[in-house]
Amino acid sequence: MRIEPRNAPSRALTLGIPVLSALIALALAAVPLMFAGANVATAYGEMFRGVFGSTFAFTEMLTRATPLIFTGLAAALAFRARLWNIGAEGQLYLGAMAAVAVGAGFLDVPAIVLVPTIILCGCAAGAAGMVASTALKTRFGADEVVTTLLLNFIILIFLQYMLEGPLQDPMGLGWPQSAPILDQGMLPPLMERMRVHSGLIIALVCAVVAQFMLTRSVWGFKLRAVGENAAAARHAGIPVNRTMMSVAIVSGALAGMAGVSEVAGLKGYLTADLSPGFGYTGIVVAMLAGLSPVGVVISALFIASVFVGADSMSRAMGVSSYLADLVVAMSLLCVLIGGFFARFRIARVTSGKGEVA
Repeated sequence: MRIEPRNAPSRALTLGIPVLSALIALALAAVPLMFAGANVATAYGEMFRGVFGSTFAFTEMLTRATPLIFTGLAAALAFRARLWNIGAEGQLYLGAMAAVAVGAGFLDVPAIVLVPTIILCGCAAGAAGMVASTALKTRFGADEVVTTLLLNFIILIFLQYMLEGPLQDPMGLGWPQSAPILDQGMLPPLMERMRVHSGLIIALVCAVVAQFMLTRSVWGFKLRAVGENAAAARHAGIPVNRTMMSVAIVSGALAGMAGVSEVAGLKGYLTADLSPGFGYTGIVVAMLAGLSPVGVVISALFIASVFVGADSMSRAMGVSSYLADLVVAMSLLCVLIGGFFARFRIARVTSGKGEVA
């Protein structure tokens, strides 16, 4: 027996792996459900109703998916260039801090001016967080996995300082939260009496634009070339460092936009628990999507459905909602295993020749 590379994975295999991985993850999650004493069919039925059982439930899923689309796109584009951005969580908070710094009274202008300004400032702040790590990589060869990951903790400490200092709400009775964003600085809601907001539209537009740029533009070609083989790309005349820096700006800006969408589209103010791990979950979203921007949307909807559905199941049946984290983790594991078998196959050696086992 030996492992050998496939000549070219079929499109059906490439597209089928994420779908099969999600189904296998849901099947494996049935095991702890049974150990918890829950009826598997009833539990999954409650999960389904918790997402599609009402308009409110469906819009809650879309609300949860919005930041995941942004962080998933941030990871997908960076990973395609082999720029391992593990810092989307910190970049999200940088974007959120910039949003409240500008939108909580610093500028008292009409919505048509304030909303774009908040978005631009949030994206710029997120981009700055990724540019710093990328500059260390291109200039000194520092490992961006380490620098982006450690920068998350630095940003969170800085966030705590800001929430108890310059950004603290003077009317908050000492509670560590920011002043609220002005009403004209909030992203408009998409439906009355629902929490889903126009950040979802921005996320979908970003996904479409990212897909077009990745597959149909010179910039996308350079990005993919650097990701496939940086040395060959440099030999062909592609400015590798400049390309990686441009990818870092876009990736960080998308992660920063996730923070803007949460604080200016949903909560209205900033607290230290704004994100339950959207930056890290975005990595799973990107991997489950095969690093495809359009696939990120589908993957984010699936992950959001799992989280929202698990919360509903927990309320209805008393089963821990941490089952959602288990499904997400197993989905990623199944994608990684499936990706290996998409690139390689197991062959049986017979008389010196390899035959597919």
